[in-house]
Amino acid sequence: MLDAEGRFIHDGMLVEHASMARAFASWIQRHPDDGRFILSNGYDWTYFAVEDVPFFVDAVKDVRGEPWLVLSDGTEERMDPRTLRAGATGALYLRVKSGAFDARFQRFAQLGLAPWLAETPDGDVELVISGVRYKVASC
Repeated sequence: MLDAEGRFIHDGMLVEHASMARAFASWIQRHPDDGRFILSNGYDWTYFAVEDVPFFVDAVKDVRGEPWLVLSDGTEERMDPRTLRAGATGALYLRVKSGAFDARFQRFAQLGLAPWLAETPDGDVELVISGVRYKVASC
């Protein structure tokens, strides 16, 4: 199981080995027949439960003035600001992996967006990237 904080749990025990947890995160896929989450290492696969989202944003990097995401599986990708939204608890979510999966920002990763955040006259928050404004939608 992948809990709501991005930790893998196996047989009731937290997977504490960082490399094993990173490997599990890199194996996340959807089953082609039913769309359920699976872990697949190319040889074997198994279904697994996801409490919130399958991927997490661990950090945000500035790449030539644009935010790039460092994801829980160790990959990096350009942020799609059109998919950014705020959840009920204030956590930020967006689509990753070419829009195939949801991801949630870890608490400290949200702070990485600060250089691109701006307040509107109405008190709302927008993301401003290369002069283009993106509203932060609600879930």
